[in-house]
Amino acid sequence: MEEKSKILIIGGTGYIGKYLVKESVKCGHSTFILVRESTLANPEKSKLIDTFKSIGVTLIYGDLSNQESLIKAIKQVDVVISTVGGGQFSDQENIINAIKEAGTIKRFLPSEFGFDVDHVDAVEPAASHFALKAKIRGMIRSQGMIPYTFVISNWFADFFLPNFGDLQAKTPPKDKVVIFGDGNTKAIYVKEEDIATYTIKAVDDPRTLNTTLHIRPPANIFSFNEIVSLWEKKIGKTLDKLYLPEENILHMIQGKEPDLPSKVNLAICHSVFVKGDSTNFEVDPSIGVEATELYPEVKYTTVNDYYNKFV
Repeated sequence: MEEKSKILIIGGTGYIGKYLVKESVKCGHSTFILVRESTLANPEKSKLIDTFKSIGVTLIYGDLSNQESLIKAIKQVDVVISTVGGGQFSDQENIINAIKEAGTIKRFLPSEFGFDVDHVDAVEPAASHFALKAKIRGMIRSQGMIPYTFVISNWFADFFLPNFGDLQAKTPPKDKVVIFGDGNTKAIYVKEEDIATYTIKAVDDPRTLNTTLHIRPPANIFSFNEIVSLWEKKIGKTLDKLYLPEENILHMIQGKEPDLPSKVNLAICHSVFVKGDSTNFEVDPSIGVEATELYPEVKYTTVNDYYNKFV
């Protein structure tokens, strides 16, 4: 049996990174995370790092801006997974350069996840967010010497499903709901743990080499209206619905309010729920594969089951 790859996760204490770290260890990979020493001063992240150490994760101190530490870390592993946040997308150029210099990496998974940048037509400020990912993707492809896998996970379930896109809410609505567009456009939702499962399965799979892994669970493709209907059945109540047409969404994005994070979220919602950028294309088998078809043995969390915990 072929030995499992050693995996370095950059951004391992972040939102999606922590799930990948735990899944990597669970699947028997020697798992490393790149950690800035300043991160230890954050009580929450320091506690998470202690948890990682307790399950056998190896800490490597370094920084994306310190090329020497980056190269040293990369030379210890076979696979590099980046899960850095939006503020560090451009810093992944340093990872690419370090991978080139190390010359030993079998696979690089950049910080993609989310939606497929080759198929989005977003307005600002989300457009710049996607453009940075597209730039990194282009650099990797143009090098021709960096083996890669791009992972497209669509909506993070824990980010969208509990609040229906309202960043201020922590639970699904009980009285009224705002629906983007006409509510009929389909989108895809994937539980964070399932994203990690599919991603780690892909790192040593030759079928995912130099291609895009699309995570599209068939039971989790819903329109906004269908999600609202599902939730209404769960709670036995009809919600008051406010439909937000495209012109209203754009006006909100372009106005003085809300703040930038909310504007980015609104622009992404516009891309997904108005333009249909999550589902308005088929996976091209010449450049992409679909995760649930590759790994039918994975029992993913369905949207239906997800909402049971709120009832």
